[in-house]
Amino acid sequence: MNNAGRRVKVHYTGTFDDGSVFDSSYDRNQPLGFVCMTGQMIPGFDKAVADMEIGETRRIHLEPEEAYGPYQEDGIQRAPVGAIPGTEGLKVGDQVSLQGQDGRPYPAKVVEITDEEIAFDMNHPMAGKSLNFEITLLESEETHTGVHPHHH
Repeated sequence: MNNAGRRVKVHYTGTFDDGSVFDSSYDRNQPLGFVCMTGQMIPGFDKAVADMEIGETRRIHLEPEEAYGPYQEDGIQRAPVGAIPGTEGLKVGDQVSLQGQDGRPYPAKVVEITDEEIAFDMNHPMAGKSLNFEITLLESEETHTGVHPHHH
């Protein structure tokens, strides 16, 4: 079956290589819905679901390139203390949301604070990590977007 472009629902559990779970739709008692192969999901997850059958369960192992990308050393951004409003009182390890040039919020983690400057790690928390998923495809249906011929 080819699920590309179809609205799918999956249940999944995501684990790191050491077996610890970082995300699971079962914990939320709610399957995850997304349109397959449209970039809503990380590439490896998308690709795995694209040719699954309904009711099938698949286990996949993704290298960082197929997940959240490699860890970028230049993902560390430094700013003078006080240059960013709301940074007073931050501690190393705090997760913050910085606004990017395009106005979108970017999650960042405080990795260093000196008297003069504060360093944020803009890498995705999962960057550089291999991820494992167990995915079960629950349903797959045509999306009602795009042009469909009308039958009278």
